[in-house]
Amino acid sequence: MSCPRILITGCNGQVGFELQRALAPLGQIHALDRQALNLADRESLRRQIRDLQPNIIVNAAAYTAVDRAETEPELALAINGLAPGVLGEVAREIGAVVVHYSTDYVFDGLASVPYGETDTPNPLGVYGSTKLAGERALADSGCRYLTFRTSWVFGAHGANFLKTMLRLAAERESLGIVADQFGAPTSAALIADVTVQVLGQYLRHPSPQDFPWGLYHLTATGSTCWHDYAARVIATARAKGVSLHLPENGLQAISTRDYPTPARRPANSRLDTQLLQNTFGLCLPAWEQGVDHVLQQLL
Repeated sequence: MSCPRILITGCNGQVGFELQRALAPLGQIHALDRQALNLADRESLRRQIRDLQPNIIVNAAAYTAVDRAETEPELALAINGLAPGVLGEVAREIGAVVVHYSTDYVFDGLASVPYGETDTPNPLGVYGSTKLAGERALADSGCRYLTFRTSWVFGAHGANFLKTMLRLAAERESLGIVADQFGAPTSAALIADVTVQVLGQYLRHPSPQDFPWGLYHLTATGSTCWHDYAARVIATARAKGVSLHLPENGLQAISTRDYPTPARRPANSRLDTQLLQNTFGLCLPAWEQGVDHVLQQLL
């Protein structure tokens, strides 16, 4: 396949934005945002994919408002749960492959060790439930697919926890951040770069049918809690001379019960990435490396 046509959905999101850069050397990019490609409209979605005839569909679009999903379950299901199945069905029909992204929120977080791909999902809320439905719909479609579960995504583009901490530290004298939820902050750039590495191996593979398709966990290595993540962001900003309103002792560690939200979050969001690394010969960097890189870009 000399110059495959690559469709990126959700191109204005954190991962979609980075995918446009990362995937450009692999083929002809068609990057569509939610206005151009409405994943909630399944018939329109089918029609547009058939018209575009992509060789590779990279689905970076998602309903990611975790708390709002509790009051908008139908919309969350349409985008997260049903659309991946439609993409898979049309991909099988036209001979395309699908790359899809899922989440640590498919697990309940009760395990004491990082979750592997074969561990049983048990979502705590609508967002996780709809993302799990999307994983299963894509797998059941019969197409060739890669699903990457990731966690705590951030980047220089778009809204995320890292940017929120910078803003709040510039505005407030006190800041309480949850310290009993653990995971690996994972940069959108890393997700995009790993996607390119894996798709590059697919394009060079002598027998696409024998390629190791399926479900993989993709996060940075190591883990932290939200409080310690915030502490690194704020300390780095302070060291770079950024003017902050938050005093040195202004960041406080709190528990999940001190910060109630409409949707429950898993206490353990750690994902085991050994299958991904071993299958594709990858070495995933530490989460601190990605955080420091994005802070360098922003500051």
